[in-house]
Amino acid sequence: MAKISAQQVKELRDKTGVGMMDAKKALVAVDGDMDKAIDFLREKGIAKAAKKSDRVAAEGLASVVVKGNTAAIVEVNAETDFVAQNDKFQALVKHTGEVIADAKPANVEAALEIKTEKGTLNDEFIEATQVIGEKITLRRFEVIEKSDNDNFGSYLHDGGRIAVLAVLEGADEATAKDVAMHVAAINPKYVNRDQVPADEVAHEKEVLTEEAKNEGKPEKIIEKMVEGRLNKFFSEISLDDQPFVKDGDQTVAKYVASKGGKVKAFYRYEVGEGIEKQENNFVDEVMSQIK
Repeated sequence: MAKISAQQVKELRDKTGVGMMDAKKALVAVDGDMDKAIDFLREKGIAKAAKKSDRVAAEGLASVVVKGNTAAIVEVNAETDFVAQNDKFQALVKHTGEVIADAKPANVEAALEIKTEKGTLNDEFIEATQVIGEKITLRRFEVIEKSDNDNFGSYLHDGGRIAVLAVLEGADEATAKDVAMHVAAINPKYVNRDQVPADEVAHEKEVLTEEAKNEGKPEKIIEKMVEGRLNKFFSEISLDDQPFVKDGDQTVAKYVASKGGKVKAFYRYEVGEGIEKQENNFVDEVMSQIK
């Protein structure tokens, strides 16, 4: 078997746009012949899929898979929201969550190398890209472990546009699901006020103090005003401090406590958040094809 150098791998990647592992596999399969390696990738459909690599994939689905004391929350992206209705794509998202929950990889790169019946998870993404005709990528995931005393609660909104996993100490699965639904709707940043960074709290307190001073309030009541407004600030970003969506007369923390538990953590994925979506001008697109 010919020895494959890093330079050969780089050259093949530059010519085809495929990933490092795919380039190396192709070169190994053809004993280092560059032209044959390109043909090999084309025959496998990998090079064709790579041509889609510069497209923006900001749509797709998120999902949660729970297996005993392990859960995985994943986001798989595609180029258009139509793909979310595709049965093959939906099956891929669910399957991805299952294999990640089982294998518990360290990162996306490791996840794509997970062995499956079709080779690797990456091979399955390549196949899906070919069949569906859009760039499909595994964007992110989290693997969460719990103790026997804890409860997972998951919730998918709009079929998976938003996916949430809540972890409660004590209580039960139904309560955990209620919390997950709340997180999907309200989108808190932290579990409780203790998790809010001290500098963020200090900054908010400074702003609120100046605000009260500018309102001409007496010094003796400014402190109490600031304290009250800080509580409102916490209720906006801290899950425990938020009025529970199903019963606004009690906070989430009090609701969970009434069920014998407390919130330990939550994970919320909203598809495409943080991705700069490509805006196409339809008129320009049509005119460019007429010319």
